[in-house]
Amino acid sequence: MSVPILAPSPRYPNVRLVPRLSQERGNADHGWLKTFHTFNFADYYSSPVNSWGVLTVLNEDRVEPSKGFGRHGHREMEIFSYVVSGELEHKDSMGNREVLKRGDLQMTSAGTGITHAEYNGSVQKEVHFLQIWAKPNVARLTPKYYTRHYTDEEKKDKLVRIVAPLSVSEVTDTREGKGPAPIHSPISVYATIISPSANVLYSFPAAALNQIMRKSYVHVIQTSGYNTGAAKGARVKINGGLELAEGDGAFALGKEGDKLEVENVGDAPAEVLVFDVE
Repeated sequence: MSVPILAPSPRYPNVRLVPRLSQERGNADHGWLKTFHTFNFADYYSSPVNSWGVLTVLNEDRVEPSKGFGRHGHREMEIFSYVVSGELEHKDSMGNREVLKRGDLQMTSAGTGITHAEYNGSVQKEVHFLQIWAKPNVARLTPKYYTRHYTDEEKKDKLVRIVAPLSVSEVTDTREGKGPAPIHSPISVYATIISPSANVLYSFPAAALNQIMRKSYVHVIQTSGYNTGAAKGARVKINGGLELAEGDGAFALGKEGDKLEVENVGDAPAEVLVFDVE
């Protein structure tokens, strides 16, 4: 589907931005699970775009204590979880079992097929995490599992690449290697925590063959609490113009060398993910 594109910023005239406001995301409260969907997912079919390049799922989930997703299957998809708060227990058919905490990133390359379960083992605190899916560029892969950890200090006022295509990832083992988690898909994910009055700068790489512009997506994580109304909390400004708050996002198009400047214009730290996708 096509979406309306905002007028360019005078500071970065080639970049086009389309807001995806938090209250316009798909939202469901299942009691044990409170979830937002940026794209069409499950019973939600009203997203203005079905996907953004290879990025097909961007869900912001909160799971109640002692609840979770029972064992279920996936295939032919790259799936990763970014833990914001609480603890997420992961079990899968490859024999992996791990409790993920704030700052942890877990990536599963489902390939020919896996089953897994994700559970909040705490009896007191909810777990808040982002569930992200991307289409692989190779079919019938052998399933793989990776984890990484990034501290708040590592992400403070700089973009840290936490997911990258396999060709540019430094893989030392399947559990806790160095560098970004490898993915069989043309997508990179950058994480940052921006201090008030600070900013980070993202540069668009070259577009893929037969494409004029490169795609990006900016998501402000809803760290201050579950809110189905207009976004509140931390606030950022994109390229000096578009203002976003927690839960808001923006589709972006730019040419090689163009910039996305994300500036914190609020009074609280802003946790932000920036996606580069084909």
